[in-house]
Amino acid sequence: MRSIAILMMTICGAVCAQTPEKAPPAPMTVARLYDSQLRTIESELVPLAEAMPAEKYNFAPTQGEFAKVRTFALQVRHVATTLYMIGAAVQKVKNPVDQGTSENGPDTLKSKEDIVKFLKDAFAFTHKGLQMLTAENQLEMVPSPFGGGSAARGGIASAAVWHSFDHYGQMVVYARMNGIVPPASR
Repeated sequence: MRSIAILMMTICGAVCAQTPEKAPPAPMTVARLYDSQLRTIESELVPLAEAMPAEKYNFAPTQGEFAKVRTFALQVRHVATTLYMIGAAVQKVKNPVDQGTSENGPDTLKSKEDIVKFLKDAFAFTHKGLQMLTAENQLEMVPSPFGGGSAARGGIASAAVWHSFDHYGQMVVYARMNGIVPPASR
């Protein structure tokens, strides 16, 4: 009897797995690997930037070791500017935006709406670059966007993720200090 139950479960599993409603996953590529990681941070960072009230965009902690840190607005602008730098390097094109004097982007960005748009546009531009990566070109050495020398395109691409997560962590602290629960934590 137990053998029949196991056989029935196996047959049901095989039939259920073949339902036409669920398409097989697309094959993994180098581009999909890098781009999916960028989509992960984008799905957390953009909602956080949108959740912070406009009147809190100029907030920066000032006590203790927080003296002279970037404001929330400058954190968002810095992440976006760095994404543009990375996207341009990976694509081997000129950076399409003014990175400002301290990698915080154009000083003309003042309103929350403009800053969030700048961030979203930076992610879109960087996605375009990461989607160009292949097994063959990810190890190609290109000029580093962070100063002299060169770096592998894949190494530069990975900076889009780890650098953004670094600043996301700082932005979460700022949001929580202002009573905002980050959307990813709700």
